[in-house]
Amino acid sequence: MKITLDDVRLPLAEFELALTVELTAPLVGIVGPSGAGKTSLLDLIAGLRRPAAGRIAFDDELVDDVATRLHVPSRHRRIGYVPQDNALFPHLSVEQNIRYGTRDALQTDILDLLEINTLLPRRVTSLSGGEQKRIALARALMSSPRLLLLDEPLAGIDRPLQSRIRGYLEELHSHLAAPMLYVTHDREELARIAGQTIELNRGQLVTL
Repeated sequence: MKITLDDVRLPLAEFELALTVELTAPLVGIVGPSGAGKTSLLDLIAGLRRPAAGRIAFDDELVDDVATRLHVPSRHRRIGYVPQDNALFPHLSVEQNIRYGTRDALQTDILDLLEINTLLPRRVTSLSGGEQKRIALARALMSSPRLLLLDEPLAGIDRPLQSRIRGYLEELHSHLAAPMLYVTHDREELARIAGQTIELNRGQLVTL
């Protein structure tokens, strides 16, 4: 899938996100300092925020076109999104969290890949940070998304667990047909796994 942002603009608190870029690799890395606009970029692609100007397209399908007031809602974009805080529901079980937003049967291959079958009856509040991250990944994947967005998936996880979660992410990348956009501060990791990397600073594209 090719993701095209054509003169996309979004005013933020301290600057304006302004991008013209094509994202074409199966795994695209997004780096930059905190507050550079990385999460806002994911929100635009996911349809959670609407640009003030410009167009966003997935291949030849427009999902945002400010000039014609076109905006495809997030629920119709078939995107899996794992935010930094995982956005899990503490009052629900693991299985209920994974099933949230989809009526499809649980995909056992994803449960097996992420090693979470035994966690299904538990409350998410009883899980470790690494386990919660795996639950958030499973929920994002259950709807068979055409694109997966990962916002700093290793943030808030103890260093000994980061390598394990990184292994799960690499397995997912090889297992999925869907491309991934991966926000991280780990440039060394991206150099190893990303086919394309972009850098943002104060809403502007620094390098490709």
